[in-house]
Amino acid sequence: MGSRQQAEQITTRIWQEEPEPGNPYAAKAAWCHGYDVYSGMLGHARWVEMLYLLFRGEAPTSRQAELLEALAVALANPGPRDPAVHAAMCGGVGGSTAAACLIAALAVGAGQSTGSREVFGTMKMWQKCGCHLGAWQDCLQKPADTRMSIWPATGHPPGFDPHGNSTAGIVNNTLACLARLSSGARLPWLMTNRPHLEAAAERPLTMGGVAAAALADLGFTPEEGEMLYLLLRLPGAAAHALEQHACGHKKFPFFQIEIENDPAQGVS
Repeated sequence: MGSRQQAEQITTRIWQEEPEPGNPYAAKAAWCHGYDVYSGMLGHARWVEMLYLLFRGEAPTSRQAELLEALAVALANPGPRDPAVHAAMCGGVGGSTAAACLIAALAVGAGQSTGSREVFGTMKMWQKCGCHLGAWQDCLQKPADTRMSIWPATGHPPGFDPHGNSTAGIVNNTLACLARLSSGARLPWLMTNRPHLEAAAERPLTMGGVAAAALADLGFTPEEGEMLYLLLRLPGAAAHALEQHACGHKKFPFFQIEIENDPAQGVS
């Protein structure tokens, strides 16, 4: 009997529950890293404070909570141009379930081009280079890592746009806002040194590059940052999927495709 009870124990530092008397499947009370969630935090804590507590194991300071909330607003809806959102829209207009639409967004948004894995790679660069311009310039000018991996070589430094010619307006605005809110060193340093980094990368900074600096300033590891980036971008994907489901396929915003040497042009 004792060995069976031991096998049923859940090992976690994150969550502790007190079961209801007579019903071991329902919780009477729950604590997250020692904080009473339903009798202490509920009605008082903000959602981003709960997120920070879950991932970091401690409550954020007011500045940290403000920074994370601003980042969450900036990432909440990447917009229909973003591949992850467009994938969710395709699911919505095709009548897929809610879960399928979100899974489509997660799958497409997990990659190394505008996705969460790019944020992971950028946070790894922050760990390696810190706030040292020379180290960044050296790292950005090196060829992509070609070691065997489940991830293919990207062909561009993480955090920088392989297609852009100049920094997007929303990226500049987000960086300026987050740099004012941060009590860390990375965002203000990035604000000052962005032109030098973009010159070394020969590409403009992306929203993922800004997010990576913010998540690093908040103390998250690259693994935690990758997960949070996926999570924080889901609301927009969900909203656009629902909108397209209601509009139907006849109003779906297909992207225009330019075909060179179109055979149909030669048909009379």
